[in-house]
Amino acid sequence: MISRKDKLLGGMWGLLVGDAAGVPYEFHSDDEIALLDYIDIIPPKNFERSHNSVKAGTWSDDGAQALCLLDSLIYCGKLELQDFAERLLKWYEEGYFAVDENVFDVGIQTAESLRAFRNGMSPEKSGMIRINGKGNGSLMRVLPLALWHKGSDEELVEDAHKQSLVTHGHTCNQVCCAIYCLLSRKILNGLDISEGYAEAVKSLRNIYSKYPKFEEELEWSIRPDENAVGHGDGYVVDCLRSAIMVLKENDTYEKVIKAAISLGNDTDTTAAVAGGIAGIKYGVQSIPQKWMKIMRGKDLVEDVFEKLIK
Repeated sequence: MISRKDKLLGGMWGLLVGDAAGVPYEFHSDDEIALLDYIDIIPPKNFERSHNSVKAGTWSDDGAQALCLLDSLIYCGKLELQDFAERLLKWYEEGYFAVDENVFDVGIQTAESLRAFRNGMSPEKSGMIRINGKGNGSLMRVLPLALWHKGSDEELVEDAHKQSLVTHGHTCNQVCCAIYCLLSRKILNGLDISEGYAEAVKSLRNIYSKYPKFEEELEWSIRPDENAVGHGDGYVVDCLRSAIMVLKENDTYEKVIKAAISLGNDTDTTAAVAGGIAGIKYGVQSIPQKWMKIMRGKDLVEDVFEKLIK
């Protein structure tokens, strides 16, 4: 029996470790990445690593932004968008919650949105700087909301939408964040991946029956009744589908991460999104110790993780 504490820590460490494991493989196609058995947090010596100057075990923008969200939630006791946006800007400009304060990977839309916020645009509007922007930048960081939240499913969905607005305001991004948060909650409460996903979709459909715009986006963009097939790219719907696919097809944390990375392309984010839920499902003890030993920045998270599990 996995304790709630181990699930919460598993979720956060699962995201951070997945992110760090995927960093060296980012931007490579699936056929350029090592065979599944050789994928590791330290790639094979002859592999042409992305971000070659970044040491193994370093999380990227995915992990740092997730930590900004968790820290803001704990500090404010609620989702306070101005505070959250300020922390994201502090990450972007000063390396807040980045290992070595080194911001080495920033999405184009995220950077544009945070600059717009810095220049006076409200955090409710800054994420629409690209009206049709549908990258995965708000999905990759939203997991702490599901781990922290004590409200109803509808309140969780509302906050999942809201946190997306700072950098990715399109309805599609908001819906992907909502379904991911509901799935995370269902797994945290003991359901398996397939049953949890079905229950998350059922709950979201019930909530969206009052919101036609969001309902349409769910049914026509995410298409939750279709088999989840993803290619590991940066489009938010594909990222969500990729994560669900590898979660359904694999039965350990390590297998989930390796399968996510093997898809290629946006490897750190796919592995972070899938890894967060895998960490909840299998607990923090399921994360390979050899990976945990390599992880850097542990001192940055001790305090905020302790507050999460209280």
